[in-house]
Amino acid sequence: MSTTKQLLSSVQVARFVAHGFLRLDDVVPPEMNEEALGVFAAGLPSVPYGTPVPEAFPEGSFARRLVELPAVAGALESLVGPDPTVDHHFVHTRLPHEGSAQPLHADALIDLRTEAFDVQLMYYPRAVTAEMGGTLVVPGSHLRRINESDTGRYQNLRGQIRLTCPAGTVLLLHHGIWHGGRRNDGDTARHMYKIRFNPTVPQVRLWDTADLHAPAVSEELRRTFPWYEQATGRLEIHNRVGLWRSLSADPGFDIDYWATRITNRPALARSSA
Repeated sequence: MSTTKQLLSSVQVARFVAHGFLRLDDVVPPEMNEEALGVFAAGLPSVPYGTPVPEAFPEGSFARRLVELPAVAGALESLVGPDPTVDHHFVHTRLPHEGSAQPLHADALIDLRTEAFDVQLMYYPRAVTAEMGGTLVVPGSHLRRINESDTGRYQNLRGQIRLTCPAGTVLLLHHGIWHGGRRNDGDTARHMYKIRFNPTVPQVRLWDTADLHAPAVSEELRRTFPWYEQATGRLEIHNRVGLWRSLSADPGFDIDYWATRITNRPALARSSA
């Protein structure tokens, strides 16, 4: 297996900015997936907030090997940067025929950061079928800030995704995305291991920027989703433009001049004496 980090492309990062998540199917090898079940059953040590990854996860530990897989390491570095710290980690387990589900929510408090974001890794050691419920994610919701379960009264939104995936899949999410664990109607326990990473460097051009000016970048960033309102939904694209300007260090980037129009503030002409 290659040990070279696989940085994301500009198009992939733009897709993350638009969707709020990036999916890496089947990137964890089968032997690690089997090992994970024993590791989770034994319990994980607590990790204090803000602990650097090498201290949080000692060399050779399961979590350390997980985040050092080339595809995972490259994606994390592309999004959150080198040397992130660990906010927290936890194993979420849904038992067979467990008849409850999480309300739709975003994690933690209202976050007013516009130029930075945390990344949440979700790892599924077993295949997740539709019967097993999976994690519900609302694409494009991450920049519409809410406080925790403010959205809990919503049962379903058009275009939502209930994750089904092969074993060894890793999902990387913007910390603000609306999500929730669905109930498990299957006969097999569903496990999801979550690690939240905090950046320690400015999140600016951390990925492979060879395709930075490719037309597909703008195509990804202008994407809309079925739950968007016709008017308010446009604000989501405006918010993406602002985030992409920061991430790409391109203050002039725009889509259809939506951001440019509202920043046009001609200086008042001074009257001559």
